[in-house]
Amino acid sequence: MSIAAVARLEWRRLAVRPLAWALAALTIAWLAWTFVLGLGQFLGAQVKLAGIADAPGFTDLVAIPLLAELVKLAFLVVPLMTMTQLAGERRAGTLALLASTGLSPTLIVLGKYIAVLGWLALWLLATLSMPLLVGAESTADWGKLAAATLGTALLLATLAAIGLACSAATAFPAIAAAMALIVTLVLWTIDRGAQAAGLSGGFLGWLTMATHLQNLLRGLVVSSDLIWFALAIALSLILAIRRLGADRERQ
Repeated sequence: MSIAAVARLEWRRLAVRPLAWALAALTIAWLAWTFVLGLGQFLGAQVKLAGIADAPGFTDLVAIPLLAELVKLAFLVVPLMTMTQLAGERRAGTLALLASTGLSPTLIVLGKYIAVLGWLALWLLATLSMPLLVGAESTADWGKLAAATLGTALLLATLAAIGLACSAATAFPAIAAAMALIVTLVLWTIDRGAQAAGLSGGFLGWLTMATHLQNLLRGLVVSSDLIWFALAIALSLILAIRRLGADRERQ
């Protein structure tokens, strides 16, 4: 088997899993309602905005807040999507069976990661379709929207990698989801203590996930932000692979 084969197998499992469909339906419904409310407020304020120089437009007031709402939902949705990827299989005894086929821990983790990314990509595309359909008939700032979309996609990929690492660390899916949520929240708010002490920036500021996402949501694509997400993804996947490798050595 190859990475593609593992990804296809996991994708089929996701396609028949009620949790995946329930999460997709509930979150898309909420995001659609959020979009309708934001669009209504934007249309109602157009006359007032017309008299303001450099006033925020459709992208700033509707599209980017919609992506920000998706980010908030992702903190809960992604851990729920990844909690059974490895922990569930370990608990059911099927992870050892999968390893017995000769697949390396790297192939197993990357295959499952690609499958989760596929589901998250569809989730992001479904969300983006709303502002794209309306923005095509308006003066949307496509550059800023592209940067915000890139930031959201990188965040989803990072959360998926963290979720897999936590799922690899335990045999209990609920614990894996809780661990992923806690790690994500710590990374999101790690600089709050420094700010309370009157300090800002520095290493803690760079380590904070929110710092890098906010730049992209503002339309700023900075190499250091891209590097942070790449390092977070790589480190999480390496931890998951090493954990599966340790399991194989004990068997």
